[in-house]
Amino acid sequence: MTNFQLGIILLTVSVSACAQLLLKLGMKDLGAANGMLSNGFTSLFHVIFSPLVFSGLVVYGISTLSWLWVLSKVDLSIAYPFLGISFIFTLFFGIFLLDEELSTYKLIGTLMIVVGCFLVAKSA
Repeated sequence: MTNFQLGIILLTVSVSACAQLLLKLGMKDLGAANGMLSNGFTSLFHVIFSPLVFSGLVVYGISTLSWLWVLSKVDLSIAYPFLGISFIFTLFFGIFLLDEELSTYKLIGTLMIVVGCFLVAKSA
Protein backbone atom coordinates (compact mmCIF):
# COMPACT_ATOMS: atom_id res chain seq x y z
CA MET A 1 0.00 0.00 0.00
CA THR A 2 1.39 3.37 -1.00
CA ASN A 3 1.26 6.53 1.08
CA PHE A 4 -1.20 7.95 -1.46
CA GLN A 5 -3.51 4.97 -1.03
CA LEU A 6 -3.26 5.26 2.74
CA GLY A 7 -4.10 8.95 2.48
CA ILE A 8 -7.17 8.21 0.35
CA ILE A 9 -8.29 5.55 2.83
CA LEU A 10 -7.96 7.99 5.74
CA LEU A 11 -9.72 10.74 3.77
CA THR A 12 -12.54 8.36 2.86
CA VAL A 13 -13.00 7.27 6.46
CA SER A 14 -12.96 10.91 7.62
CA VAL A 15 -15.54 11.95 5.05
CA SER A 16 -17.76 9.00 6.01
CA ALA A 17 -17.59 10.00 9.67
CA CYS A 18 -18.50 13.58 8.73
CA ALA A 19 -21.50 12.23 6.84
CA GLN A 20 -22.60 10.37 9.96
CA LEU A 21 -22.31 13.58 11.96
CA LEU A 22 -24.47 15.43 9.44
CA LEU A 23 -27.06 12.64 9.54
CA LYS A 24 -27.10 12.69 13.34
CA LEU A 25 -27.46 16.46 13.47
CA GLY A 26 -30.25 16.27 10.92
CA MET A 27 -32.11 13.62 12.89
CA LYS A 28 -31.49 15.25 16.26
CA ASP A 29 -34.80 17.01 15.89
CA LEU A 30 -37.10 14.45 17.56
CA GLY A 31 -40.11 15.88 15.77
CA ALA A 32 -38.60 14.85 12.44
CA ALA A 33 -37.86 11.33 13.67
CA ASN A 34 -41.28 10.88 15.25
CA GLY A 35 -43.00 12.24 12.17
CA MET A 36 -41.05 9.85 9.97
CA LEU A 37 -42.30 6.91 11.98
CA SER A 38 -45.93 8.01 12.26
CA ASN A 39 -46.73 9.60 8.89
CA GLY A 40 -45.02 7.24 6.48
CA PHE A 41 -43.68 8.19 3.07
CA THR A 42 -44.54 11.91 3.16
CA SER A 43 -42.56 12.46 6.34
CA LEU A 44 -39.74 10.23 5.14
CA PHE A 45 -39.48 12.43 2.04
CA HIS A 46 -39.48 15.52 4.28
CA VAL A 47 -36.72 14.11 6.49
CA ILE A 48 -34.52 12.96 3.60
CA PHE A 49 -34.69 16.38 1.98
CA SER A 50 -34.06 18.35 5.15
CA PRO A 51 -30.78 20.25 4.64
CA LEU A 52 -28.57 18.37 7.11
CA VAL A 53 -29.86 14.90 6.30
CA PHE A 54 -29.65 15.53 2.56
CA SER A 55 -26.12 16.92 2.97
CA GLY A 56 -25.16 13.85 5.00
CA LEU A 57 -26.48 11.56 2.27
CA VAL A 58 -24.55 13.45 -0.41
CA VAL A 59 -21.32 13.38 1.63
CA TYR A 60 -21.86 9.68 2.35
CA GLY A 61 -22.30 9.10 -1.40
CA ILE A 62 -18.99 10.84 -2.05
CA SER A 63 -17.25 8.69 0.55
CA THR A 64 -18.79 5.58 -1.04
CA LEU A 65 -17.40 6.52 -4.46
CA SER A 66 -14.01 7.12 -2.88
CA TRP A 67 -14.23 3.78 -1.06
CA LEU A 68 -14.91 2.03 -4.38
CA TRP A 69 -11.65 3.47 -5.68
CA VAL A 70 -9.85 2.22 -2.56
CA LEU A 71 -11.27 -1.27 -3.04
CA SER A 72 -10.03 -1.28 -6.64
CA LYS A 73 -6.46 -0.56 -5.50
CA VAL A 74 -5.98 -2.11 -2.04
CA ASP A 75 -6.58 -5.62 -0.72
CA LEU A 76 -9.86 -5.82 1.18
CA SER A 77 -8.12 -7.41 4.17
CA ILE A 78 -5.90 -4.32 4.40
CA ALA A 79 -8.44 -1.61 3.57
CA TYR A 80 -11.47 -2.75 5.54
CA PRO A 81 -9.97 -2.60 9.05
CA PHE A 82 -9.31 1.11 8.49
CA LEU A 83 -13.05 1.68 8.69
CA GLY A 84 -12.48 1.26 12.43
CA ILE A 85 -10.85 4.68 12.43
CA SER A 86 -14.31 6.15 11.92
CA PHE A 87 -15.01 5.13 15.53
CA ILE A 88 -12.31 7.57 16.60
CA PHE A 89 -13.82 10.42 14.61
CA THR A 90 -17.35 9.67 15.77
CA LEU A 91 -16.19 9.43 19.39
CA PHE A 92 -14.66 12.90 19.16
CA PHE A 93 -17.65 14.29 17.25
CA GLY A 94 -19.96 12.88 19.89
CA ILE A 95 -17.99 14.32 22.78
CA PHE A 96 -17.05 17.72 21.40
CA LEU A 97 -19.93 18.54 19.06
CA LEU A 98 -22.89 16.62 20.46
CA ASP A 99 -22.09 16.82 24.19
CA GLU A 100 -22.12 13.03 24.57
CA GLU A 101 -20.52 11.40 27.59
CA LEU A 102 -17.08 9.79 27.43
CA SER A 103 -16.99 6.60 29.46
CA THR A 104 -13.99 4.50 30.35
CA TYR A 105 -15.34 1.65 28.22
CA LYS A 106 -15.78 3.90 25.17
CA LEU A 107 -12.23 5.17 25.58
CA ILE A 108 -10.68 1.71 26.04
CA GLY A 109 -12.68 0.27 23.14
CA THR A 110 -11.64 3.10 20.85
CA LEU A 111 -7.98 2.71 21.85
CA MET A 112 -8.19 -1.00 21.05
CA ILE A 113 -9.51 -0.12 17.59
CA VAL A 114 -6.61 2.31 17.09
CA VAL A 115 -4.10 -0.38 18.01
CA GLY A 116 -5.78 -2.83 15.63
CA CYS A 117 -5.68 -0.33 12.75
CA PHE A 118 -2.02 0.37 13.45
CA LEU A 119 -1.17 -3.33 13.40
CA VAL A 120 -3.01 -3.86 10.11
CA ALA A 121 -1.23 -0.84 8.59
CA LYS A 122 2.15 -2.23 9.69
CA SER A 123 1.38 -5.54 7.99
CA ALA A 124 0.73 -3.89 4.61
